[in-house]
Amino acid sequence: MTTKAPLRSFGDALPPALVQGSRALVRSMLLRGGVWIESLIDEKPLLDLISALRPKHTDRALKRFGSDGDGGYVMPDDLDGIGACISPGVFTECSFDTEIADLGIDVFMADASVSGPPVAHERFKFSKLFFDTFNSDTTITIDDFCKDIAPGKDLVLQMDIEGAEYRVFNSASTELLSRFRIMAIEFHDLNLLFTRFGFREINAVFVKLLRTHNIVHIHPNNISDAAVHGDIEIPPLMEFTFYRKDRAHFEDRPLSYPHRLDARNVEAKEDLPLPRCWYRVG
Repeated sequence: MTTKAPLRSFGDALPPALVQGSRALVRSMLLRGGVWIESLIDEKPLLDLISALRPKHTDRALKRFGSDGDGGYVMPDDLDGIGACISPGVFTECSFDTEIADLGIDVFMADASVSGPPVAHERFKFSKLFFDTFNSDTTITIDDFCKDIAPGKDLVLQMDIEGAEYRVFNSASTELLSRFRIMAIEFHDLNLLFTRFGFREINAVFVKLLRTHNIVHIHPNNISDAAVHGDIEIPPLMEFTFYRKDRAHFEDRPLSYPHRLDARNVEAKEDLPLPRCWYRVG
């Protein structure tokens, strides 16, 4: 009787230093061609994060604020007593800001790439600044931006700043984050969760936000297809709604997606449903 030898890759027969050198050479050659490769994160920590991010059921009803398309956000209907809305990232569409302002809430907008919001409203307060980790002629930290706004009152945050959200949240104080009753945020480049560096940086932000808030809604932006590895699907752009833990009763119960209030960001493109691994099903 013969026994089969265990399968070995070509690299198993080579000295470790030579294998490492070969990998570095391949990376270098691909980089010259404009391609970067990186090893994937282990599946378990990624699945643990996705599990922690699954939306929770709340006894507070959800409502869509803003347009029935790009620029609208699904949030808890809990704006009584809100002191102001913080809204960095100003685009050609500002139906969300307008609806919040029509409720009598001041909207503090910030964006150094434009001269002002596309429409005027007496409740709009615009600053030509980017949110970042330092103050300069064109940048300001989120803590410094908010420090004199509606002292002692809860705030709402609506943020779409093209990937800068990670460094902005990493530099934000817990005291300020605790003032945000609701946060509606579009997170970018989530497909980088598959990489070791991307996972480390993105995971740190979500862990920080989950200390004070629960997620009550997620909606993928259909402008990009989901990145897929095995049973894990990650849409690169997703809108997350965070709700402060002291504002409602939360339960881990099965949810149904897409939510009835969801709408396509790109109307002419097929919708991108939230992958099942991102929410609890019955």
